[in-house]
Parts: sequence; C-alpha cells; structure tokens
Amino acid sequence: MKIGFVGLGKMGFNMAEHLLELGHEVVAFDLSAEAVTAIAAKGAMAARSLQHVAGELPKPRVIWLMVPAGKAVDAVLDGLVPFLDTGDIVIDGGNSRYTDTVARAEKLREQGIRMLDIGTSGGLEGARHGACMMAGGEREAYDLVEPLLRDLCVGNGYGYMGASGAGHFVKMVHNGIEYGMMQAIGEGFDLLRASGYDLDNETVARVWSNGSVIRGWLMELAEKAFARDGQLGWLGGKVADSGEGRWTVEAAVELGVSAPIITGALFERFRSQSSESFSNKVVAALRHGFGGHAFQKPETGEEKA
Repeated sequence: MKIGFVGLGKMGFNMAEHLLELGHEVVAFDLSAEAVTAIAAKGAMAARSLQHVAGELPKPRVIWLMVPAGKAVDAVLDGLVPFLDTGDIVIDGGNSRYTDTVARAEKLREQGIRMLDIGTSGGLEGARHGACMMAGGEREAYDLVEPLLRDLCVGNGYGYMGASGAGHFVKMVHNGIEYGMMQAIGEGFDLLRASGYDLDNETVARVWSNGSVIRGWLMELAEKAFARDGQLGWLGGKVADSGEGRWTVEAAVELGVSAPIITGALFERFRSQSSESFSNKVVAALRHGFGGHAFQKPETGEEKA
C-alpha cells in the first residue's frame, strides 16, 4: 500500500521505518527537514509539504498522522484538507482527546473525508517491530486499512472499537490503567526499600518477571532499569502527566464511574513535582523504558531525553 505519513517523532519515525521494511510505499513529511531526510535514507519518498504528500498518493488516499494532540492535529488538518477529495482517509494515530476526535471527524465527514482514530500502544519497540492498535471511525474505512494494521501490529494486537472517538477513548482508558499499574510497581519497590532487608531490586524484578502473577513488560523494564543502577540514581523522581490520565479521570467523573486507583496515580504524579520518592523514580524509569519519555536528572533537575 502507498501511504502518506505526517509526523516523524520517536513513534512516527519507527512506524514509518516499519512500514518500509514490510514493503509499503511511504510518502513522508515532517516540520523537521532532518527527520524527513533520515526516513528518505530508509527508502521513503521525502515530501516538501502537505500538498506534496497528497499529490503523490493514489485515490482513495490514506494519510497517517503521528503528531502531538491538540493544536498540532488541527494545524495539520487545516493544511491538508484543501488537497484531499471525497473518500480519502485520514488516520489520527496520536493520543488525541476522544471528544476532539469526534468533532474533527464530523467536520471532515461534511467534506466527504473519512477519519479514523487509531490509538497506538507498545512504545518505541512496538512502533518499530509490532504495535497494539485500537481503531474507531467508519467501519468501511477501517476495512480498507485493516491490512495495514495487520502488518503494523503483533498477532491479535489490533481491532475495531466502534464509532468515531472509540479508538481514542479505549486508548485513553488504557493509559489510565497504565498509570495505576506503574504506580503500584513503584510503591511496591518503595516498600521493599524501606523493609530493612538487603534486597537486590534487579533480582526481585527478574524473579517477578518469570512465572509470577505480576509478570509482564513493565516488570521486565523495571529489571532493566535496576540493572543500570539498583537505586535508580541516574534519574530524578518527577513524573510528567501527559494528559491521558487526566482525561480518564475526567471521563470517570462525567460517567459516574468509580476509578480510585487511576485517580490516585494521577494525583501522585502531581505530588511528584514537589516531593520526590523512590516509587516515583521507578515510575519515571518505566516511562523512559517503554516510551523514551524524558526524565529529570537528579539534583540538577535538568530534563534529559
């Protein structure tokens, strides 16, 4: 399939490279000329503009956006839509708020353009070698791009969630659950640290990663982080709030659903901005491990990617 790809950040670049390796043709654009040059070296067609992206694609066009939520998505759509035609498909693969997605999809529908919201999980490793994707939007549009999702994802790692916004809603809740899981892991290691036993955190994480009820990728990332330094002295304990956790809590309030674990994890991230704890350092290490998220260096507070 020949596809347009807009947004070559950490996730976007890895996804575009993955598509190229699978034999798809990619017409790529980013505000960073350096990123475009780098993906062109991998075999993509370098686009000079959004108009250039649209002009190089067969109809119905399929254009995948991997840009930050909010104004960046609207800016790309405003610049792209004048060059699209009825039946074309725009995919928002970022972490947009589902209510924004519903409004954007309705606006595009009035112009005959179809929009899919595809929440993407799996971090940088998933983007490069096989992700997990949750899709919302018109079923017919989903069916057209389903072979693309099959190639991009691990086995059984993608699916159609429902009408516009459903993909981003499911991904939002996924990230809220992620907040709670990471917080529980962090608090557990904080408790171990306070126990008085001479415990090796790397050994504990390794054992828990093999055969235990709480085994999984996050625990494997904890093991790798502790292998680097058993006390995580290489990073500070401030944990950023990227938005999805807030939206999950807000949705829980609006829908009258009790979500104390996710809410508590969100509030703990707020607290981490002024009061450091070992549990927050664990969470910061996990976030850096799966998503390459920046972390604060200890003492200096300098942010490091």
